[in-house]
Amino acid sequence: MKILVMVKANSKHPRVEEVSPGEFRVHVKAPPKEGKANEAVLRALAEHFHVPLSRIAIVAGMSSKRKWINIHE
Repeated sequence: MKILVMVKANSKHPRVEEVSPGEFRVHVKAPPKEGKANEAVLRALAEHFHVPLSRIAIVAGMSSKRKWINIHE
């Protein structure tokens, strides 16, 4: 499954929201530096979808707020 994710870094309350089918907004506490926010996004999505972290990958948008994420179920 491929989803579009909009990342909100430095959020006070981490959460995953479904904006529309296949599009999510992920709030993480981590700053957008040194890949910390990307790691936090992957962990949040793994928890949200109940899949191992190894089955989730960013396929586009590594340095952008908008990312395409691939989830192998």
